[in-house]
Order: sequence, then C-alpha cells, then structure tokens
Amino acid sequence: MSELSGKSIIGFRRGEPNVDSFRAVNPLSGEELTPEYYAASEAEVDQAVQLASRAFEVYRQTSPKLKAAFLRKIAENIEGLGEPLVTRATDETALPPVRIRNETARTCNQLRLFAELIEEGSWVDARIDRGDPMRQPLAKPDVRSMLRPLGPVVVFCASNFPLAFSVAGGDTASALAAGNPVVVKAHRAHPGTAELVGLAVSDALRTSDLPEGVFSLLFGRGEDIGMQLVRHPQIKAGGFTGSRSGGQALMHAAAARPEPIPFYAEMSSVNPIFLFPDALREREEQIAIGLHASVTLGAGQFCTNPGLVFLPTGADSAGLIERLKEMMASTAAFTMLTSRISTAYHEGTEALLRNGAVETLVQPDVDRSSCYCGVGAGLFRTCVDSFLADTNLSAEVFGPATLLVTYSDVEQLPDIARKLEGQLTATIHATDAEQDGVNKLIDVIENKAGRIVFNGFPTGVEVCHSMVHGGPFPATSDGRSTSVGTRAALRFVRPFCYQDVPAIALPDELKDGNPLNIWRMVDGELNKAALSDMTFGC
Repeated sequence: MSELSGKSIIGFRRGEPNVDSFRAVNPLSGEELTPEYYAASEAEVDQAVQLASRAFEVYRQTSPKLKAAFLRKIAENIEGLGEPLVTRATDETALPPVRIRNETARTCNQLRLFAELIEEGSWVDARIDRGDPMRQPLAKPDVRSMLRPLGPVVVFCASNFPLAFSVAGGDTASALAAGNPVVVKAHRAHPGTAELVGLAVSDALRTSDLPEGVFSLLFGRGEDIGMQLVRHPQIKAGGFTGSRSGGQALMHAAAARPEPIPFYAEMSSVNPIFLFPDALREREEQIAIGLHASVTLGAGQFCTNPGLVFLPTGADSAGLIERLKEMMASTAAFTMLTSRISTAYHEGTEALLRNGAVETLVQPDVDRSSCYCGVGAGLFRTCVDSFLADTNLSAEVFGPATLLVTYSDVEQLPDIARKLEGQLTATIHATDAEQDGVNKLIDVIENKAGRIVFNGFPTGVEVCHSMVHGGPFPATSDGRSTSVGTRAALRFVRPFCYQDVPAIALPDELKDGNPLNIWRMVDGELNKAALSDMTFGC
C-alpha cells in the first residue's frame, strides 16, 4: 500500500503542507487518525482546474479504446490495493469489512461497465441526414450530429459511500467515460480512503500515457474549496451526492455564475412505501422482515432508505406493526459515519418525539458514551390527516428510523402521493386483485419518483444500463438525469452538429464508412451499414 501523505493530488504533483489541516476521525472510538490532511490552497485549486482545462483538449479526442483501457486500469489498480484499503476505509467509516469489499467490487464493476459502453460506441447517438443538392426549392445540406464532452467536471465525494460514490465512483467514471477531465473534492470523513484510490487513478493515468490534468484530487472544506471549484470559469459541470442544504448551495452557485453550468446534485429522498390491504394480509411476515431490513441496512445511511410507510389502519396492519415494533426494539445500536450525521439523526428523531400528532413505537435510545457516533433504531406512527397537515412529517430523517402513516381507504393513496416531494424511489406492495388502485397510484408516482419498486424494497441499486437513480427535486437537482447506470454519462455531454463538413474533418463516429461499426441513425433509420452500402432516398 502507498504511504499516506495527507497531500492533494494535483495532476502528477502533490500539494503543499499548510496551517489549514484536519484529520479523519474513527466514528466508533472518536480517535483521530493519522496522517494530517492539508487543505488545498486557492492557488492549488486553480492549478488543478487549469491542468484539467489543458488536458481536455487532448482527452476529448482520445479514442474510445484508449479511454476504455484507462477505466479498466483504474479498476485493476483499486482491486490491487487489497486489504489495506479495507482496513483504512473501516477505520474511517466504521463500516464492516464485508461492506467495504462489496462496495469496492461495485466501484470496479461500474468502471468496467462504462468501459464496455464507450468501447461499443453507440451511446454517442450518432445521426446522419444525407444531403440532397437536387432537392427543390432548396438544396438539402448534409447534417450530422453526436454527443460531445463538456469540459472539466468537479465531483464531490459522498460521505455514505466511501468508494462507489467517491473518488473513482459513478460520477467520476461517467465523466471520464464521456471524455471529460475530473477534479475530485474528497470528503473530509474518509480522506485516507480517498488518497489511496486517488493514487490508483493517478497511476492508471500515467501508465495510459494520458495528460496529467485528466484527474486531480483535492482535500479541504467543501464550503471553501467546493465553492471555488463550482465558480471557476473553466469548470463546465458538477456532480454531487450529499445533504439537501449542501447540494442546494452548490447548485445555486453553479446557476449564478456569469456562465451557468449544469450541476447534478442528489440530495434528499424519503422513498415512500405504499402497502395495500390484500398484500399485507397475504405477506405480513415477509413484508415486516423486508421492511425492517431495508430501514436498518447500513444504519439507514442509504439514499434509498424508506422513511415513510403508508399502511391501512386497524386490524389489517396491527400484526405488521407489532412485528415491526418487536424487531426494531431488539435491533442493536449502530455507529453512523460521522458526528454530523449522527447529530442530524438525533435532531430528526427528537422532532418526531416532540410532535403531539406522532406516537413513538420504538424510541431510538443509545448510550453515546460507548460509541462516538452511536444511534438506535426508531419507529413512529401517525395518521394520514396529521401527516397531510404537517409538512415537517415528510422531512428526511437520515438513519435507521421510519414513520408509519395509517390511511383508511386505498382511494386516498393517489392524493397522498401528490402531496409528496420528488423522490428517488417509491415502492408498492399489492396483489393482482388490487391492480385498479395500483394503476391510479402509479399514474401519480411517475411524476414524483425516478424508480418504482413493486413488491420489493428500495435499498439496493443495481448498476446496469437501464437503472435510473434520480428523481424530481429535491431528490435531485435535475430529474431528467441519473447518477447510476450508463445513462449517467449523458449528464456530461452536449449534442454537436456538423453541417456540410468535409469527410476528413469528421469524427470517426460520423464518417461514411462507419469505421467504429456502431449503431447510427441514418436518414431516420438505425443501422450499422456504411453509407456506400445504403440506398439513398428522401
């Protein structure tokens, strides 16, 4: 394992020590970890962006084959870090080793998935409309277009995913795949993990013979360095996973620039679950076990954690509630990722405890003296009228707690869903006999969430081509995008058109002979044929 230095990675150089420094803290013991991490200076931030801007001129023209090899080399290097990476990540996050190993595998798998995407090549959406000089009354021009990269992208690491949404996570992988250099802002909670992965990326860059500015990693306070990066005129887009307040501050800064830029922030979601009566009667125990597992998974520190559960009142739900109370009350205490997250969880559950319209079924008590960032599981209940009358009850409580909301009639569910903010997910448990009510609810959910889960649970996001991990505000800043799956690359490109451009000046994706053998839309039809093999007709 490379020795940790506590210095930013600026291209192929390292940052300098300064008085603005910090250390990682073990969430379980509260112990400060070595080494000291030095915040990047304003000059170093600018240097990283300038390097990225210069590297863009080369990297944007790099062949898909070379970019794919670069992404695979990053994955190989991360895997090569082995157990020392697991140990450091565990010390900084208190996450179990098996979680770190699984997250490492996910990180490397998504890098390879993007490598496959760009190597195959059709994702660039190449389109050709052949010209016709004989068309009357005006000649038709030859028009060709495809997606092209934006420029340097700033990526903000997430606290709750030290690998999969961090230095070489989904935002970085998708931006690099699309042809953009990346400047990563490391999260202060796990800087050692970030440095190890950053060195793996930097080494892959060197061995791939690519410009040094394609990747940099900066340490420091998000409110300082983050704002400087978002406001830098040569940064052209940003990706963020984190709190609603932090995401909104950065997205407003991105929009207020003299040249506004797209900023993709994943921020807040309570991921409602709607339980229909027949499903509850048929699968009460199965639903109770699955719900408990989903709420408490990873101490509830997943962006798809179900924070609201709508269920029928009375006898239909009595058994489930008692079973859930039993499981939540016997759940061992958790160690959260940071003191800030655990404090926010305590504040959120305290607000529910003080709310006169909310019944506390399981109080999230924990002896914090034995665990620096310790929390307990919480379970609360209210009725739908109280829920609709108090918008505070729909606020996210990030952690192992959920609010049960009882309703009297399934006809209420579409109206309940209309009152919700934008969500990453919404889940429905129902039987075939309840399909009429389900269809009415889905009609609303399609405008409220990015993904619907049927007879399952929202935690667990499959990394695949068709996944959508996004949703209407405030789940994300732009509900037209996703941060998971290969569509994530579309956030960091724009369409560019070539009209009557000579063949020698066209990119390979748009040349007559289709040298990359990709799917293209030619005169409105998808095919892989060379133009010389096609019959021309307008």
